[in-house]
Formats: sequence, C-alpha cells, structure tokens
Amino acid sequence: MFLMKVVEVFTARGHKAVRATHRTTLEVTKEECLSLRGDCIIAVGANKGAAELSSKFKQLARKSEAKLTLTVKVEGERELVRGWGDPRLSFSHPTDLVVRKSNYICPRTVMVRADKAAADLSRELVAKLSRADVSVVIELTVEVRG
Repeated sequence: MFLMKVVEVFTARGHKAVRATHRTTLEVTKEECLSLRGDCIIAVGANKGAAELSSKFKQLARKSEAKLTLTVKVEGERELVRGWGDPRLSFSHPTDLVVRKSNYICPRTVMVRADKAAADLSRELVAKLSRADVSVVIELTVEVRG
C-alpha cells in the first residue's frame, strides 16, 4: 500500500463581518464583500476557487475513500477540519470552496461529511478571522491509500 497525497495551499483575508455561526457548512470565497447573512464564510479574497484546484487534487478527491483535511492558519492560530471526498464532486465553482457536514453536493462543495462547520471553529480563531487586516493561509489536503 502506498499513499497518494496532494496539498493545495492558498491565501485569503479576514473580514469584519465574519461570524462563523453556521452549523453545517463553512466557506472560503474569492469574493471581497461579506454581509452578516454569510454566516458560513470564514475568509474572503481567496486566490483560489473550487474550479482552480489542480486536476490531480480533483481526481483524488473524487474517490469515495479519499480523506480530506482543511487547515486554517491565522496569526498563530490553527484549526483542522477533516472530511471525505465523493465521486459526485464537480469542483466547478469559480469563486467558492464549501466544506459540508452533510453529503450534499453542489459546484461549490469540496468536502463532505466534515467533522466541523463554521460554528465549530474555536472562537479565538474566529476573532482573528473577523479582522480585515489579517492574512489567512488555507491548506486543503487529499490523501488516498492505493
């Protein structure tokens, strides 16, 4: 058995309207604006959307046994969200990347059956994400045993 692994690293920014209170999803977006209704969004101004992930990442993440990890890093705080891939993932949305606790799939979905949503993130991390001047590093990893 060997491990196939692909890591995507990109950056985003915090925003004063980040609340991170959604109980089933979390989202990172390339969009610059955020209203208080966007309670799943944890970072804006990302330099990558779902459609821009590498073809190798997408190929591995479309395997039902694929394990995915989203790591959010901001000013010394770090949080991991773990979930699964799915053969139905299209990775076709140009601006958004959404992690879901459920099995729901849409063009924005990059991970399903996640162990955390926005509301589950540490409030220390969320406090930093709610500042517009912070840089956020996002790592999205897929691993498949072959």
